Amino acid sequence: MTKVSHDSEVLKDGQQVITACALIHRKRDRVNEVFLPKRASTKKFLPSVFEIPGGHIDFGEEIVDGLKREVMEEFGMNIQVAQPFAAFTYSNNIKRSHSVEIIYFAAFLDDESRITLDPEDHSKFIWVSQANIAKAYTENKGADDIEFVYLRQGLKLLNGNCQNFGKKIAKI
Repeated sequence: MTKVSHDSEVLKDGQQVITACALIHRKRDRVNEVFLPKRASTKKFLPSVFEIPGGHIDFGEEIVDGLKREVMEEFGMNIQVAQPFAAFTYSNNIKRSHSVEIIYFAAFLDDESRITLDPEDHSKFIWVSQANIAKAYTENKGADDIEFVYLRQGLKLLNGNCQNFGKKIAKI
């Protein structure tokens, strides 16, 4: 399957779009961290902001398969996908569409030194924890952004301190 350049900008006038994202986590020095790439400044939709990686699910594609494909296309990395833990919706005024986004817990299967970035998609990446998540906030996407709300919730779940979720998240 060929990747469409800047797929987030392909017009989907009035359509519903399904997206899946991976809260890719690791434990470093006993601290849970999450991988966040920064979108390229050339993107029309949310340029130069950190995001939970993922993308659009193609028509007829299984959600987890599409998520694995997106991470491979964008970072050259294989992931193991666990359970979803959040879902939300948003409008994309560039595409003129409405998106349903599902966030899964995941982990890289490949060595992190293999992460590759296409400069048309992402300019860099960082790893954030509960203690330093603020370094991912930008003027255009701050702490109140719904994606960061769920990112903080995901970190709480990984750290085992979220009382409303039931049981602790299985480590992958």
